[in-house]
Amino acid sequence: MRVDGRNVNELRKIHMETNFTKHPEGSVLISVGDTKVICNASIEDRVPPFLRGQGKGWITAEYAMLPRATGQRNIRESSKGKISGRTMEIQRLIGRSLRAVVDLDKIGERTVWVDCDVIQADGGTRTASISGAFVAVVLAFGKLVDNKALKEFPIKNYLAATSVGILPDGTEILDLCYEEDSSAKVDLNIVMNGNNEFVEIQGTGEEDTFSYDELTKMLKLANDGLKEIFEVQRVAVGKWHEKLLANQKESNEDRAMKDETNLTSNEK
Repeated sequence: MRVDGRNVNELRKIHMETNFTKHPEGSVLISVGDTKVICNASIEDRVPPFLRGQGKGWITAEYAMLPRATGQRNIRESSKGKISGRTMEIQRLIGRSLRAVVDLDKIGERTVWVDCDVIQADGGTRTASISGAFVAVVLAFGKLVDNKALKEFPIKNYLAATSVGILPDGTEILDLCYEEDSSAKVDLNIVMNGNNEFVEIQGTGEEDTFSYDELTKMLKLANDGLKEIFEVQRVAVGKWHEKLLANQKESNEDRAMKDETNLTSNEK
């Protein structure tokens, strides 16, 4: 039995409140159990210098925790004058994950700033940030399409993330809370798209090694759990769900054609 009474393959309760704040183009408050993250997507009509003149856009992310998001107050990183390596790693993970499912050529020379602010932490803040940020970005681009600022909806697929791990007794579990995460001997963060394809796998043997079979079991737990998160996202994105499905189908067909072309070339 887990510390909160869940089954090994059971997610914490997930809820997404859209349009949580009024100013950003897209805004979501995601709750995963007692972990709560505000995810805002803001769009600027400019790009970083390395992309100027190329006609394509960019997505970048910032991540932060409120001082009392945890059991004891932490000093704001802005007060320290620099961000930690952990924060930098999480920001890059969020940005990479989102860019994997957006056609940057279709958004023009625009930058999407995704701000993920943890207001309460109980494990899985980075994975909750990714799942919530995706919905915020969908809503932001949807607003641009509605306002005729974009001709095409640029998101190619769904995107979500969750954690899996191994407890000290050897049990593989899904969606670790803080107490489980702090004692786990293995911890993985899994990011996938709606085609059951991996976007990123972050895995660490915290205190022990883990076998191929254990990895396979954890990936299966994550895959099944992410299907449930996709369903929550489907409700949250509202009318954009059908467009996402259409883009997902088109993307799959394009990939199939490329694979067939590559196979033909290799046979020659």
